[in-house]
Amino acid sequence: MTRTALQVLDSAGLEQLTLRLLGKELGVQAATIYWHFKNKQELLDEMATLVLAEGAPNLLPARASSEWTAWAAAFGQGLRKTLLGLRDGARMVSGTRLTNTLYMKTVEQIAAQLIASGFTTRQAVVLLSTIYSYTLSFVMEEQAVFPRPGERSPQYDIAERNRSLAAEELPLLRQAGGILFDKFDRRYKEGLDLILRGAAMQFH
Repeated sequence: MTRTALQVLDSAGLEQLTLRLLGKELGVQAATIYWHFKNKQELLDEMATLVLAEGAPNLLPARASSEWTAWAAAFGQGLRKTLLGLRDGARMVSGTRLTNTLYMKTVEQIAAQLIASGFTTRQAVVLLSTIYSYTLSFVMEEQAVFPRPGERSPQYDIAERNRSLAAEELPLLRQAGGILFDKFDRRYKEGLDLILRGAAMQFH
């Protein structure tokens, strides 16, 4: 049922996903769906739990490393990859409560590596939660621009945006369009690097 809900999300989007639509997709009465989930939020909790649990291997470094930066960077990059794997993935996960600990076990492993590298528990939690919040909000914006990979929303046409901004009044914001609404891979890595360098200076 949860996997079918993820398929509906991927095809219809978060706003259109309802318990009734899920029931229709499954060929069952709405009452059957409501027996499993009291409301849409409970359904989203299960969906987010499944997505994060199955994406947990993405959060670990590809190669064994003792460098805390490798673990912290892999956490952010892997989370972004997981969220981008599904339409409205970041918005769907935002604000949910996980219903099992599979994803948490991987985060525990990452946090333990940070602590082994000299971080206190609080420092490790602050760093990972900062990366999590940055990644979640970043992907929300990214998926607004590209609802599907390679398909730019017409609302984020850079040339059209530039035509609406007076060059004399807003020269910097005109230049910013290509940075904010294109080449997301590069900007994500640059932002993540700022976080890691800040952590190295403050915590380590």
